[in-house]
Amino acid sequence: MTEISSLNLEELKQQISELGLPAFRAKQIYEWLHKKNVDSFDKMTNIDKALRQKLSQQFSISVPEIERKLVSKIDGTQKYLFRFNDGECVESVLMRYKYGNSICVSTQVGCAMGCTFCASTKAGRVRNLTAGEILGQVYRAQTDTGERISHIVLMGIGEPLDNFENVVKFLEMVSDKDGLNIGQRNISLSTCGVVPNIYKLAELDMQITLSVSLHAPFDDMRTKMMPINKKYPIAELIKACRDYVKTTGRRISFEYSLIKGVNDSPECAKALCELLKGMLCHVNLIPINTIEQSSYRKSDRKSIEDFKKIIEDHKITATVRRKLGADINAACGQLRRESKQMGL
Repeated sequence: MTEISSLNLEELKQQISELGLPAFRAKQIYEWLHKKNVDSFDKMTNIDKALRQKLSQQFSISVPEIERKLVSKIDGTQKYLFRFNDGECVESVLMRYKYGNSICVSTQVGCAMGCTFCASTKAGRVRNLTAGEILGQVYRAQTDTGERISHIVLMGIGEPLDNFENVVKFLEMVSDKDGLNIGQRNISLSTCGVVPNIYKLAELDMQITLSVSLHAPFDDMRTKMMPINKKYPIAELIKACRDYVKTTGRRISFEYSLIKGVNDSPECAKALCELLKGMLCHVNLIPINTIEQSSYRKSDRKSIEDFKKIIEDHKITATVRRKLGADINAACGQLRRESKQMGL
């Protein structure tokens, strides 16, 4: 059965044509799926019942079910555990800001990257998500809250550039004027550094923000934290980032999780500044979340502020990420692991 949620408008027109139906039907169906976010053909009320039945026999819709939902009593952040048709689960987090609602979505079921500070990768990667399944997380959260989502972050479970084709299709479809029409400048994609696909992404010249999870300025340190560094060491990654900026003219955001006694020293800060010197970039400092099966602990406030000052003294913009949903463990990966341990 074809997954209709992953078809762009032109592909849907082709499929509808092959069914012997007029082209305007494709536009109707596309709007129901991507503007009104329906999860059933039965809800497409301007399409006759016989056609709806035919569509349900030919196609499936990838909007997930809400398996669990946690709501922060501190700031209203909502964490979802979504279940897809095959029973696999991923997490998404809806965050409310003054500028609008932002959702952090997953791109894979599990993750193969093996970063030692991340809960998402502990059980490895199961499979990639389709474009429709990534879209479905946005749609389900939007219909659940009754509120429009205006910003998207691809930083949930999985490595987006390890699922390149589906992620790119998602980016094209979610920014489509005939769909949800979220501007690409309101979308951020986070990668741990799949270097060849950073070059491929640059050639597409999208208006998204690329966020690179760096987390260490030295190869030996980064390799212990992030096994991908064995394949694509820091020098290769930074060269790809500089080329990305040159090709796209877009500023890169470098994610740097501060871990007490590991990567939060003044020496690390100075080495980081040397790596990024002269690049159009921003450093996002992240006080790390404590997770089970890891000895890593969050840096203390003074170390964080000292680290930030060194970066700013080198004329590089730096911010400390505000932690939302602290009372519901809003960082992705933990709710999925918990549900699997409970046999849900």
